[in-house]
Amino acid sequence: MKRWWALATLLLLMGCREVRVKTYAAGTTAVLGGNQIVVVRDEAALVRLGIHEPIRFRGEFGVVLLMGPHDRTGYRQIVESIGANAMRVRVVAFEEAPANGGEPTAPYRTFTLWIVPNGVYRRGVRVEVVTPADSPITSTVLQ
Repeated sequence: MKRWWALATLLLLMGCREVRVKTYAAGTTAVLGGNQIVVVRDEAALVRLGIHEPIRFRGEFGVVLLMGPHDRTGYRQIVESIGANAMRVRVVAFEEAPANGGEPTAPYRTFTLWIVPNGVYRRGVRVEVVTPADSPITSTVLQ
């Protein structure tokens, strides 16, 4: 009887499992382009984005939100929320301009890097980024 209770408890806990997504890094990169959400599965892909952060790719992958480009210093990303279901991940985000207008600089993009466990990767899931007013910024589909 004890084994059945242990099995039932294990199954209940597995069904209620919470996925932990960590915001690992935020900053800027000199790699140019437009608004983009990128799934990073290896170190080389991360380096191509101009981001040098340690990720343990054996057990996790990275998701990078890139916004810009900008030619004035001081822009930063604000992520209001992340919601997910079986078919879609929805990120609500925007960029905050510098209060003082910033200084002229070489073009750059802002980024936010999230680290996600490999166990939640599902092909065909749509990842979309929208503004707080629900205007689309960028999207991708997990391959």
